[in-house]
Amino acid sequence: MKKVLVMVAFVMIGVIVYAFNDEAKVNQQSKNEVKSGEVIVMNKDMFIKDVFDYENTKEWKYKGDKPAIIDLYADWCGPCRITAPIMKSLAKEYDGKIVIYKVNVDKEKELAALFNATSIPLFVFIPMNGEPQLFRGAADKATYKKAIDDFLLK
Repeated sequence: MKKVLVMVAFVMIGVIVYAFNDEAKVNQQSKNEVKSGEVIVMNKDMFIKDVFDYENTKEWKYKGDKPAIIDLYADWCGPCRITAPIMKSLAKEYDGKIVIYKVNVDKEKELAALFNATSIPLFVFIPMNGEPQLFRGAADKATYKKAIDDFLLK
């Protein structure tokens, strides 16, 4: 009986150590500089710092230095999983011209509410000047390219 309890204790300690190490890796990755041409995982603090400080101002003013797309998604969403590789490809293709962020609506409920994300995927196209435009639902790469070329880079 003592052997079983000792084994259970070791397993529990191992699980706890793994969980804390895994969380530390995730936090460290988000703090590291993002490589160019990649989709950037965004949280509320990053949104307020890099996109728009909705806590201190009501009038939209984009803070970024390049046009952006915010992909509001969830891990369980089938259409979101289909559009993820498209966004990755577009981030590489338009590297240096636009920034593509992704926001998990299950983890960042406040940002989801800010854009009234009642259905996903939801894409927020943010030009340098003017109001952001919402694009609901999944589409093919050509549709996103047209929106980038005609709305963000015009």
